[in-house]
Amino acid sequence: MPDRVNLGKSAPDLYQAVIELDRLASEAVNKAGIDEGFSHLLRLRASQLNQCAFCVRLHTRDSLASGESSDRIAVLPAWRETAYFSVKESAALELIEAITMISDGQLPDELYQHAADNLSKEEISAVEWLAIVINTWNRIAISSRYPVQE
Repeated sequence: MPDRVNLGKSAPDLYQAVIELDRLASEAVNKAGIDEGFSHLLRLRASQLNQCAFCVRLHTRDSLASGESSDRIAVLPAWRETAYFSVKESAALELIEAITMISDGQLPDELYQHAADNLSKEEISAVEWLAIVINTWNRIAISSRYPVQE
């Protein structure tokens, strides 16, 4: 396989801008009252859908470090089949999945309405920005082939 351009090294100013965007999105998550551990589960779920091994490993570790249970992490790909997540958390997971998979049906009005029925405007905004940021990170890590080794 050919060596890939490392986007962080090839364009450090752009990379720093993404870091700042991530910081601001994390701040919005905090201001909206979304639990830090759950915010890592949201990042993890988007990363699973994007098949970004680097970010899956990172946010699994961050979720555990933030107090999330190994059970919630383990069932995350099948969260709809469990009782591990509150109605509010389920609405946030549904929203982050829809934004991650936005080319597949866009963001349906019924899904957005479900989010609006269960999340505050601040929470919706924070989850949407979090989705935008983690999807950006996934694309950076995947296209640069960030190494994932033991």
